[in-house]
Amino acid sequence: MDMTRVIGPARLLGEVEGPMPELTRAAYQELVAAVGLRGRGGAGFPVSVKLADLPADGSSAVVVNGSESEPISRKDRLLMTMAPHLVLDGAIGIAKALRAPLVIVSVHDPAAAAAMRAAATSRSAAARSAAARSAAARSAAARSTEARLDIRVDESPGRFVAGEARAVLRGLEGGKAVPPGRRTLPSRKGYQGRPTFLSNVETFAQIAVLARLGAREYARTGLAAEPGTQLLTIAGDVERPGVIEVPTGVPLDTILAASGAATGSTTLLGGYHGIWLPRTEGVLLSRTVKEIPLGAGIVLALGPDTCPLGEVHRVAQWLADQSAKQCGPCVFGLGAIVDDFGRLLAGDPNGWHDARRHLGLVDGRGACAHPDGAARFLASALDAFGDDVRDHLGTGCGRPVRGVLPVRGVLPLGGGQQLRNRPVTAYGASLGGSR
Repeated sequence: MDMTRVIGPARLLGEVEGPMPELTRAAYQELVAAVGLRGRGGAGFPVSVKLADLPADGSSAVVVNGSESEPISRKDRLLMTMAPHLVLDGAIGIAKALRAPLVIVSVHDPAAAAAMRAAATSRSAAARSAAARSAAARSAAARSTEARLDIRVDESPGRFVAGEARAVLRGLEGGKAVPPGRRTLPSRKGYQGRPTFLSNVETFAQIAVLARLGAREYARTGLAAEPGTQLLTIAGDVERPGVIEVPTGVPLDTILAASGAATGSTTLLGGYHGIWLPRTEGVLLSRTVKEIPLGAGIVLALGPDTCPLGEVHRVAQWLADQSAKQCGPCVFGLGAIVDDFGRLLAGDPNGWHDARRHLGLVDGRGACAHPDGAARFLASALDAFGDDVRDHLGTGCGRPVRGVLPVRGVLPLGGGQQLRNRPVTAYGASLGGSR
C-alpha cells in the first residue's frame, strides 16, 4: 500500500535540503508570525504566541511532543522514522535561539524512538567534533551553546491523554502522565517548573523548513492566511490509506478522491476530538477554520458497510477508559454518555435524550480538553447519523460493527455487541503494519 504520497511540493516527506541557518529568537518570531504557523498537534496554537510568552531570558528546555496517542494518526511517528534529522533541526534551532540547554523528545512508538535516538546520538557527536576542530569558524556564543546542548529521547506511555502537553511534562518528570488540575501553559511553568517551549513533531519539522526557505519561499504554496504544506493521515474505507503531504487549504473532496474513498462517505475530520461531516463539498483543510477542526490532521472515510452508531459507541467506551479519571466530567460524565449510546443502540429513545443532555453538561468543565473533545466528537455523530439514529429507534440498521474506527482493546462482535480487552489487528495491517 501507499504509506506516503504528496500533492504539491514535498517539503517534509521530501526533506528540504541545505544548511540549517542559526537564527535568533527575534528572527524565529518574525518568521513564524509572517506565515501564521500554528502547532500541528491537536490545539493548533500559534507558534509566535508561544515564543512571545516565554521570558526574556529564554527557556530551560525544548520539548518535542511525539506522543502520538490518537489511534488513527500516523503522521508524527512516520516523520520521526523517515526524517528524524529534520525534526531535530527545528528543535535544536529553537533551543539555540532560546539558550535552552536541553532538548527532550517524548515518544511512545518504539520504532520512532529508536530513529530519534540514533539521530540524536549522531547530532551530539557531530556537534562535539565540529566544536573541537572548527573554533575559528564559529562564534564563541554559538560554540558554547552547542557544546552544552543535551538531547534526550524519553519513551512515554501510549494512553490518549498522555499526549496532552502538560501530561507529557509530568511524565518526563517521573509522575503519572495525566494532565494536572490547573491549565498553566508550559511557556509559564513547564519542565521542572521552568518556562519551556513545547510543540509537536510536525511543528518542529515545519520550523526547520521555514528557517531554510524563508517566509517568502515558504509561502509559495498553501493558503494566504496559513501558507505551507501539512501532513494528513488518511484512514478508513479508502483504497489508499497512509500519510499524505498537501498544501494547506486543499479541498477535502480532493483528498478523498485521491485516496479512493467512496463518493458520499460520511467523513471524520480531526480524529476522536474532531467532528463528523455528512457532506464534504466546499470544505477546505486548514487550521484557521475553527468550525471545522482539523486537529491532528486526520481524515477518515467511514464507508457504507458498517453500523455508524456502533462504531461511535466503541470509541466512546475507549475515550471514557482513556481519560485521566480525576475530574467529574470524565469519571461520571463520559461513563454516563457511554451508557446513553448503548441504550440508543438498543432502541431506547431515552438513550438519545439523555445523551443530548449529558453531552451539554461535560463541555468546558474538566481540567483538560479531553471531555470537551469527546463531547464534540459524539455530539457531531448524533447530528451526522440522524437517519441511523431513527433506524436504531425502529428495527435497527441491520449492519454489523466492522471496527473501521480503530481502538486498542475493544473488539467488535457484530450486531452492536462489544468484547473488551482483546487486540484489534486489522487496522494496523491496513496501514502497512507500522505499529
